[in-house]
Amino acid sequence: MRPKNAMMLMLAAFIWGTAFVAQSVGMDYLGPFTFNGVRNFVGAAALLPCIWLLDRLNGKDPKRVPAKEDGRLGGNQGEKKDLILGGICCGTVLFAAGSLQQVGLQYTTVGKAGFITACYIVIVPVCGIFLHKKIGAKVWAAVALSLVGLYLLCITEKLTIGKGDILVFLCALVFTMHILVIDYFSPRADGVKMSCIQFFVCGLLSLVPMFVLETPKLGAMAKSLGPILYAGVLSSGVAYTLQIVGQKNVNPAVASLILSLESCFSVLAGWIILGQRLSVREGTGCVLMFVAIILAQLPEKKRVNG
Repeated sequence: MRPKNAMMLMLAAFIWGTAFVAQSVGMDYLGPFTFNGVRNFVGAAALLPCIWLLDRLNGKDPKRVPAKEDGRLGGNQGEKKDLILGGICCGTVLFAAGSLQQVGLQYTTVGKAGFITACYIVIVPVCGIFLHKKIGAKVWAAVALSLVGLYLLCITEKLTIGKGDILVFLCALVFTMHILVIDYFSPRADGVKMSCIQFFVCGLLSLVPMFVLETPKLGAMAKSLGPILYAGVLSSGVAYTLQIVGQKNVNPAVASLILSLESCFSVLAGWIILGQRLSVREGTGCVLMFVAIILAQLPEKKRVNG
């Protein structure tokens, strides 16, 4: 891997990890659905210049209408259909996952939310069972470690679990669906354009609970402008673009391992910026979960035929 690619992925992980702080602070004045809605519209708008720039770098002229293979004008309708359908599906699942995470952050710490959310890295290969994919012993070991880590991180000594931890864990399950949906559509459509559509869809879906359950005010949005811009522009727009560019010609397992560091950055950010500290029990749970994340991403040993 080139150092430039590694730095891009590391920066994306840093932005995503510290964005948990922005999401938490942003709700000092805004409800979770209002914050998510505005953030996703900002993220979609931030990706528009990225799309224009990437089209230019790839030699595409946005004013030119491409020809079909049969000679007719109008572009590849199948690819366009997959792009729109993929954006709608991804945006709908992202709305569910983002809503659970944002509401859960009201009842748990930034560090715990980061690690519990990172569970999707372990859950994804387990879901592969239903897709008829072989699951190795190391993945089952990672699942066992993550369960122990989750127990120490979320279950108190009184054998109770916090409301926020449950919501964030459900968020991790839905993020697993999000990854699988992206895995299906990403080979069929432009990733950055599909991401832009998914942010618009997520923002639109957030409008319903935003106006029904909350009372959005421009003054409150102005007070949360910093966290909104950080979560929207940097977490959604910049970090996603860094991931797309940084993963080019990089082993996906290695890339995922670097990106999973967002859980560690979330703990550090919560400690340094918000003063949120973890107990020894919770810290041990974080360590076990991080080991599980690394173990789940290590490549399988290839058998050498005799």
